[in-house]
Amino acid sequence: MSGLLGIYHFSEKYPDKQVLVRMADALAHRGPDGIDTWQAGPVGLGHCMLWTTPESLHEHLPLTSDDGTLTITADARIDNRDELISALNLHQQEDIIPDSSLILFAYQRWGESCVDHLLGDFAFAIWDAHTQHLFCARDHMGVKPFYYYRSDKLFAFASEIKALFCVPGIPREVNEKGLAFRLAGIDDDPAITSYLHIHRLPAAHTITVSSSEMRIPRYWSLDPHKEIHFGTDEEFENAFRTLFTEAVQCRLRSAFPIGSELSGGLDSSSVVCVARHLLHQEKKDHTVRALHTFSAVFDEVPECDERTWINYVLAGGDLTSHFIYPEQISPLYAMEHQIRHIEEPTLSPTSYTYWTIFQTAKDIGVRVVLSGEWGDVIVSYGKGTLLEFASAGKLLRTFREIISLSKNFGEQKREIISRDLLVPLLPHAIRQRYDRTSLSIHWIQAEFAKRTGLVEYFSHFQKTRLKPTTSREHHFFDLTSIPISLYLEAMDKNAAAHSIEPRYPFLDRRVVEFCLALPPEQRIRNGYTRAIEREALAEYLPPEVRQRTSKGVADPYLKYCLIKFEGKNLKDLLFSNPDVIRSYIDLDFMHEAFHKLMAGSAVILMPLWRTVVLTFWLQEENQKKGEYQ
Repeated sequence: MSGLLGIYHFSEKYPDKQVLVRMADALAHRGPDGIDTWQAGPVGLGHCMLWTTPESLHEHLPLTSDDGTLTITADARIDNRDELISALNLHQQEDIIPDSSLILFAYQRWGESCVDHLLGDFAFAIWDAHTQHLFCARDHMGVKPFYYYRSDKLFAFASEIKALFCVPGIPREVNEKGLAFRLAGIDDDPAITSYLHIHRLPAAHTITVSSSEMRIPRYWSLDPHKEIHFGTDEEFENAFRTLFTEAVQCRLRSAFPIGSELSGGLDSSSVVCVARHLLHQEKKDHTVRALHTFSAVFDEVPECDERTWINYVLAGGDLTSHFIYPEQISPLYAMEHQIRHIEEPTLSPTSYTYWTIFQTAKDIGVRVVLSGEWGDVIVSYGKGTLLEFASAGKLLRTFREIISLSKNFGEQKREIISRDLLVPLLPHAIRQRYDRTSLSIHWIQAEFAKRTGLVEYFSHFQKTRLKPTTSREHHFFDLTSIPISLYLEAMDKNAAAHSIEPRYPFLDRRVVEFCLALPPEQRIRNGYTRAIEREALAEYLPPEVRQRTSKGVADPYLKYCLIKFEGKNLKDLLFSNPDVIRSYIDLDFMHEAFHKLMAGSAVILMPLWRTVVLTFWLQEENQKKGEYQ
């Protein structure tokens, strides 16, 4: 977690040193270990340093190559260091060479195709004085953020949008289409932001900029047709275990104490238990590193409390546990602090819990926090698997799995048959009734949804989301339609506010590719979804967690906290000055949702929460825009 920034003027004008300094100051929270800038000709680069890996202690950015032709600024953790060091013949420097230097050497060797040789989480920019090109890249899944602005006069980029507004001439205007699609949770165009003229570099893309052109090619994508084959279940399990263990190992590379989120769910427990095993192995070499865990627990909302499963993991020892109590936190108070960092109205209902986790981690000296986030999407619940079995004539396997699923998950067999075998075969018009997202934009103001193209797109979205039939098609659809990178950016900024770097083992490119390529038999097995994860990590996971079929939910404690802390505040926020959101939100719908919430009635919280986030963001934006002008 560092900060990068830069300006490329297309004229002979040199970047203003003070503008670079202001940009860097705006990102200072990302890099408490040093800020520096560099200028040459029409280009200026900057960097805010956060030391995390041992090699970063020797790192100084921006960095210029020995021949003076290349200069890099980067926010990067490169995981295939040994492979690159060997390919680039850098063995004499392998113990101290920083990851940014590896990227620079890779660019010297392979040019713009260097990204094909990189594994890890990264965003970087390289000025090539020989070609007069600025070459930038973002990692495969979009863990590291990269925003940019381009006009006919200049190109500017930064890790956070706020730094771009430090550049004179960059307009600060709300992008209505961006707002509409964020409210609906749709990632139709991964390049747009909530601001006109400000764009994000999509995950797995590079951008090459010169005074005459700008190219943004995709360098990697998932293959929805690839399938891996092994002879036995054990071979599949060994392969997953090897990849996942390596993914965790790469993310344990730190010169400072390590932390990990531990919710008690299968995915966070998998990360913690594998990390504990790896750190225990280090003790054999007389190296002792503690693993801190951070868990949200609930005394007043027991349906959200997962201490039973958390304690199963903690009982294995070698963990230093820390507990967070979200039900004691005012959501709106927390949001006031977060919204200044998140920059777009994309806060999730659990964001203020993570805010507290990162603050706690910072207080005890942890700089890296691992997370099991997105594990369920990456490994997949195997939607479509039963229909795939039945369509292939594997009727005995199909009904065995239905019986076992019913037993393990407490569902009626007829419900499973209806949902997984019958409904997918119905005509589209009838299936739509079973599609929960059909209500997702009813709370958005109709004229706003229409003029931004949201209604038209959402109609298309509703149709296409029902097309997948095989388990891999469903899996691929989830991986490519859920706006993962948007949530990663929000989490990145949540963490960066506390100078913390979040790391996600499940988002390792190798793990993602492997899980998508699994055959259906490895997706649901013996009545368990995510079978490959449960079986492959059996030696590390407590059996109670490995066999767990329930999942924690945020709605009950969010509802509890909103009622407990925010009754009057929420009413004032939403309705005392309704003009703030009138053009975006159906106020009648929101009035009804608010009164249901206060009455303790059943209410779908997501529309209400997103409206609250939008209102906070618009108020903050109006204030910032006034200062900006």
